[in-house]
Amino acid sequence: MSYRVKELFYSLQGEGCRAGRPAVFCRFSGCNLWSGREEDRARARCRVCDTHFVGTDGAGGGVYLSAEELASRARLLWPGAPGSRPYVVCTGGEPLLQLDAPLVAALHDAGFEVGIETNGTIAPPAGIDWICVSPKAGTELVARKGSELKLLFPQEGVDPEGFLGLDFEQFCLQPVDGPDVERATRLAVRYCLENPRWRLSLQLHKILDIL
Repeated sequence: MSYRVKELFYSLQGEGCRAGRPAVFCRFSGCNLWSGREEDRARARCRVCDTHFVGTDGAGGGVYLSAEELASRARLLWPGAPGSRPYVVCTGGEPLLQLDAPLVAALHDAGFEVGIETNGTIAPPAGIDWICVSPKAGTELVARKGSELKLLFPQEGVDPEGFLGLDFEQFCLQPVDGPDVERATRLAVRYCLENPRWRLSLQLHKILDIL
């Protein structure tokens, strides 16, 4: 199987429970909830996405012809400093349209701890070390357990309380980015204070203006 990658880069985890952790990011091209084109956003199943995942033209992007080729390229981005296990975050778009068991195995063979950020509509393969699910309104949640549930807030018709019975270790609430981000942030802060099982997730990479 070949893999279409929008971009492959080294940075800090920008949001969620692992914010601030160095990681190699593998952003796959494509999503099952939106084409990625602005002219289609109004009729997309997900209208809150803030990433660019169309094509393979980003830094490190391209079509990788094997799991081993992609894993080797990702490993080259990790610095040689001792004392830490390499960490890769598979994201998108929707990474589970492409991330499969052979690629998870190849990333492990390259020394990586493997994380994923998914919308939860596709079941993940076995062996992923950190599963972050970000549910979207109006979709069926297939991935109902994992390491972290990170909910964009507010979303019309989505009640955070309805997710607390799922089998996740952490629950994060993240303000929806966009023209109303200040209002969304105030609402998210208030909700977390009133419902302390939720912790606030901010987009650190945007605050710091890094990738």
